Amino acid sequence: MSNIGQILHTISYMALPLLLAMVFHEYAHGWVANHYGDSTARLEGRLTLDPRVHIDPFGTILLPLLCLIFPTGILLGYARPVPVIPSNLRHPRRDMALVAAAGPGMNLLLAVASAAILSAVFALDPSIADSLSTRGAGARQDLSGMILVPVAWMCIFSVQINLVLMVFNLIPIPPLDGGRILVSLLPPRPAESLSRLEPYGMMIIFFLVMVDPQIHLFGSLMGPLVHTLMTTIISTFTS
Repeated sequence: MSNIGQILHTISYMALPLLLAMVFHEYAHGWVANHYGDSTARLEGRLTLDPRVHIDPFGTILLPLLCLIFPTGILLGYARPVPVIPSNLRHPRRDMALVAAAGPGMNLLLAVASAAILSAVFALDPSIADSLSTRGAGARQDLSGMILVPVAWMCIFSVQINLVLMVFNLIPIPPLDGGRILVSLLPPRPAESLSRLEPYGMMIIFFLVMVDPQIHLFGSLMGPLVHTLMTTIISTFTS
């Protein structure tokens, strides 16, 4: 299969899991914020699973495509951030940590759910596991193969994508969720110092991603962690 064909196959399997991972991530932020007193997301129509209101043209579509076309070893993407006003929360520091943690927590839940669905696919047709040696349903022309093989691949990609998003978002640099959790947990003075990084946080992250092939920061830390989590979750449900 040509490189273009491989990219198209990968996109066909990854597009839906990636979209769902980002939409549910943002929905979780908004739901928890609304639960703890900030109704901003709900009033602005963002407390919904309709992907149209969460899609960011660059972060949801273009950036993941660029990562596939020009592999950096990291798949990046993001949806439009759900608006949250910390002062509206009943306990701003505590509740903001919970709001920030909701997104990665949702990604972990989706990874587990995807592994459970993969287990159900294998239970329906145990031979599907062998069919995954070739990406695509071409090796299986029967109805089961043409339906279940793509579903199995989407489940595998869903586990991987959600774990990557969870781990990446927990990096303790604002405005990533890990940074906002850390700001909420630190004493006031160091929290204020860290929060000042927020306007420059994404520039720092993108710079680190661009130079990662040379310094192997993400590859040596995130890669093994994601691989271990992915292997553990999938084997728990499918072994």
